[in-house]
Amino acid sequence: MKAIEIINKGSAGYLQMTDREIPVPQKGEVLVKVHAAGINRPDVLQRIGRYVVPKGAPDIPGLEIAGEIIGGDVSGSQFKIGDMVCALVQGGGYAEYCVAPVDLCLPIPKGLTAVEAASLPETTFTVWSNVFDMGKLKGNETLLVQAGASGIGVTAIQMAKAMGHRVFATARTEDKCRACEKIGAERCINSTTENFAEYIRAATNGNGVDVILDIIGAAVLDKEIDCLADEGRLVLIAYLGGRLGTVDLAQIVHRQLMVTGSTLRPRSNEFKAEIARNLQKHIWPLIDEGKIKPVIYKVFPLADAMLAQKLMQSNTHFGKIVLQVI
Repeated sequence: MKAIEIINKGSAGYLQMTDREIPVPQKGEVLVKVHAAGINRPDVLQRIGRYVVPKGAPDIPGLEIAGEIIGGDVSGSQFKIGDMVCALVQGGGYAEYCVAPVDLCLPIPKGLTAVEAASLPETTFTVWSNVFDMGKLKGNETLLVQAGASGIGVTAIQMAKAMGHRVFATARTEDKCRACEKIGAERCINSTTENFAEYIRAATNGNGVDVILDIIGAAVLDKEIDCLADEGRLVLIAYLGGRLGTVDLAQIVHRQLMVTGSTLRPRSNEFKAEIARNLQKHIWPLIDEGKIKPVIYKVFPLADAMLAQKLMQSNTHFGKIVLQVI
């Protein structure tokens, strides 16, 4: 099969097409003929040597795919050979064939193309795990999404809005802010020209937001603590703005705040399978109804994976970047 491999991992690392053996699925796994694969920030970090790949994961990048099940173990699952699915994988997505745990496969929602479906798994799994499971967003609570124009951001905005929550976001340009508002953010604050914490406090009558989903980290940590509601939860999933920050511990103690973090890729398949079940029950119907829509910024052929990653590194995109294999 044709696949994309990383050459000279590190600051000079790049991607090139190569020939690889078609992977062999094991018990509980299926072989998927890949039609499309999503581009994600960990793929870029893996190429430049700033991401530790879990033991046993393929060296080929790519964490989410969509395509046809052509073999493997479908026993006891909802799928059969020939079904079209999208799936969260441990790696190997930038290829013509990829192995996926059958429990981490989901049916392609009604009316979506494979390209659109390939943009869903990594972001929806991440948002459900961190916003709804760990962040415990519920009832009439409010959410702030940092970097709302990212793939994670546009998914978090739409999922929380579709679930009935009030959503705020931040972005670094006016165009991105307006785009975030079009997909469901009540207000997207331009983080280069406005103090988001001051705006959030004013917009919530001084109460603050209940949950913050953050990929920025140290650069905004103090403001995030300031605009959390009492008993609020800050969930960190990346630290693109720095890993070392200062925080007023008295606020955490006396206002009973929770600051936590997580990364999804190293977690067990059993952990991820529970997320998949929740997504199919709670989120997939909303996608079927058009209340949540994939936001695709640009599609590249598989051979142009390096160009796709460079676009992601430019931070000029809004939503997802996808590789089309078929």
